[in-house]
Amino acid sequence: MAKKLTGAALAKFEAERDVWQEVLDGIREIKAGGGKRTSVEPASRIVKARLNSGLSQAEFATVLGVSKRTLEQWEQGRRKPSGAAQTLLKIAERHPEVLREVAA
Repeated sequence: MAKKLTGAALAKFEAERDVWQEVLDGIREIKAGGGKRTSVEPASRIVKARLNSGLSQAEFATVLGVSKRTLEQWEQGRRKPSGAAQTLLKIAERHPEVLREVAA
């Protein structure tokens, strides 16, 4: 994890930063076929796990310990579950009865 800048270090960084150049560099990198690629958990697996559990989005999110909004973002492929959440989702896929029991 990156170290957070505070005080004078943050002010110096902001003063020396050229945001427009960063944007232009990013656009050039994308056009050249570069750029960071990210992978997200296949949304269909998350939806399938929830449907197999027989729980609503709200119930499934509560059992996983996340907000309904977070679950929606996972299901839509907009966000990636954390390592712990991925483990819980694997359990949900393989043993949906466990989630139903926890939700009861």
